[in-house]
Amino acid sequence: MRTEKRFTPTVLERFLREGRGTGSYAEYLPWHRVSRGDPSSLGRSHLIPWRQRQRELLSDGEWTGLNFAGLLSDLVDLVEQFPLSQDDALHEISRWHVGGGLTHYPGTLETARLLGIKHPKVSEGDLTHIWTSTTDLLLVLRTQRGTLELLAVSCKPSSALTRRAKQLLLLEKTYWERRRVPWILITPEQYDANVAMTLRRSSPWGFDEPASASQVSIACEVVRGMPRHRFSSVIQQLTDLFGGEPYRYDAQRALWQSIWRGLLPVDLRRGWRPHQPLALISHQEFHSLNPMLVRRSACI
Repeated sequence: MRTEKRFTPTVLERFLREGRGTGSYAEYLPWHRVSRGDPSSLGRSHLIPWRQRQRELLSDGEWTGLNFAGLLSDLVDLVEQFPLSQDDALHEISRWHVGGGLTHYPGTLETARLLGIKHPKVSEGDLTHIWTSTTDLLLVLRTQRGTLELLAVSCKPSSALTRRAKQLLLLEKTYWERRRVPWILITPEQYDANVAMTLRRSSPWGFDEPASASQVSIACEVVRGMPRHRFSSVIQQLTDLFGGEPYRYDAQRALWQSIWRGLLPVDLRRGWRPHQPLALISHQEFHSLNPMLVRRSACI
């Protein structure tokens, strides 16, 4: 989808002019975008409509990360390709109009110096530009006390990393740690591939407009009354209860959203195909399938 071959100082200056990495909620603009004007990245890019904004994901891993985040009941906002401040700055939580205090926290330049890491930069001819590091996914969560907190997530295709890749991840991790923000690294080793595929195939319903409370309640009741029945049989039962074939999509949406909301702890490892049976598991086991919920992280 892109035409420019690589990042250059000119490209990064354009990002700044465009206001990349600013805003929150539906007004957020990612630092890196899925567009013809951006340099290419490794992996496949995805545009996922959700919560009044199109999410711009640069890899399958980020899409999987978004799906895991979608299962979190306390999720308030999620921003992708979030730029880290190069210089000292206020806490990022202040962007969501809540108290962040007046304390300034170290930027990536100072953090790299303290770690003894060479800060990345890009050059072209006589032009040099300090590279803006980013976090793949930054989650805003509501705590039990009603306050907001952040969770920073990096998504990588493998735990086998080069020495330089580990240095840059350490820079990112330390940046967030100095702000007392948890940071986790998610690779395919942190989750079951079958779970990731089930979430991917069901995400159109999971990220759709919310089903009504009554439809979700009926879906929960039907599944609990049809233990180990095939997915297709459960959908047919719900379709009939909702009013017939014109409501089949509503039946699928109500079923999957009851699962995505954690109301029906279905074993996502069994797959998503119509002939496969739905099996309920404990809430504890269901939660263990989500590395974001249990903060399961790869080591660097």
